[in-house]
Amino acid sequence: MSNNGGTSVPLLAGRDLAKTHGRSQALRGASLELHAGEILAVTGTSGSGKSTLLHCLAGIVRPDEGSVVYAGERLDQLPEKRLSVLRRTDFGVVFQFGQLIPELTAVDNVALPLMLAGAARAEAHAQAGEWLERFGVRGQEGLRPGEMSGGQAQRVALARALVTGPKVVFADEPTGALDSLATEQVMTALVHTARESGTSVLLITHDAQVAAYADREVRLIDGGVAPVGVTA
Repeated sequence: MSNNGGTSVPLLAGRDLAKTHGRSQALRGASLELHAGEILAVTGTSGSGKSTLLHCLAGIVRPDEGSVVYAGERLDQLPEKRLSVLRRTDFGVVFQFGQLIPELTAVDNVALPLMLAGAARAEAHAQAGEWLERFGVRGQEGLRPGEMSGGQAQRVALARALVTGPKVVFADEPTGALDSLATEQVMTALVHTARESGTSVLLITHDAQVAAYADREVRLIDGGVAPVGVTA
């Protein structure tokens, strides 16, 4: 278990977040803290606003009200150029359905963040191969997303999110396409990697098996966050 969930200054904090989509209010004063090295699970029923909360905290969308602070910076007030840099250097994001680039092979998808950061192609491919092996998809380097199973594609997406060594990984239902055995393998690899590197993980899930890997769990209820307690 992480020891960072106490009174230390959080690495990432959302305060009194409100967000409306059309006529539907997804968040109503939600507040959440994520500490360095902590794995935090956010659970809730379908449509409770879990993904909206993640998008606000990752700087993907701006809340209508409230604030998001990461390492002393107000994400909700930063220009898009600065947010893009943070998403490239400090944040790794895994969406529910992977969102891999369909024209690229598995190894190219994983290597792309490294090459965007200036790594040579050969070096990036070597690191990408190591990450594909960690997540059990070594040998699939040449496959494109349309040629993979849903579970394979999601493992590639996890490798892509972690390959740059981000400080925070935002994972939105990262095992939604996996069976129970693959879920255990992927979560074990994700937690081990986060522990080794001190990476914080914000984990959106409806699966109690997945939430059990977290240090702490909170639940979204009626657009607000309620603590659940220690889960690991």
